[in-house]
Amino acid sequence: MLLKELSPKIESALNNQVEMEAASSQYYLAMASWAEVEGYNGIAQFLYRHSDEERVHMLKLIKFINERGGHGLVPALKQPTVKFKNINAVFEQVFSHELLVSKEINNLVDMALAEKDYATQTFLQWYVTEQIEEERMARHILDKLKLIGEDKGGLYIFDRDLATLNTADQH
Repeated sequence: MLLKELSPKIESALNNQVEMEAASSQYYLAMASWAEVEGYNGIAQFLYRHSDEERVHMLKLIKFINERGGHGLVPALKQPTVKFKNINAVFEQVFSHELLVSKEINNLVDMALAEKDYATQTFLQWYVTEQIEEERMARHILDKLKLIGEDKGGLYIFDRDLATLNTADQH
């Protein structure tokens, strides 16, 4: 057993972030399944990759908590939304969700600095950078969808192109 290096407050907050990352993975998985059923195979592939990426983020947090003498907890999750109005609505929700995750990461950084937990603050910088990339990616996708408008041909090409678009994280 490792010597406890995390305060109970930081450990709890990091475990809350574990839950947010796990819920994000499930949320994107539900979007991917919906897109696949609706015939958007490229978008589905992209969202499946994005779901996997969020799970990696969760694992990274769990391992950090454990390495610092805490206990990374595997959360119980609520059923995510499984039906969506359209592709635009899906990516508007992705963007909104990424903004929420960014806010929570920033709150964690503030908490780590207030507690003078510089190891956690340094660890969280990876997430700060990652969230900049996640927001940029979601904004970029929304911009493309705005350009496409109601053009079915454009949506077909967008779907095809998204199949090969890398998610923001390069592991």
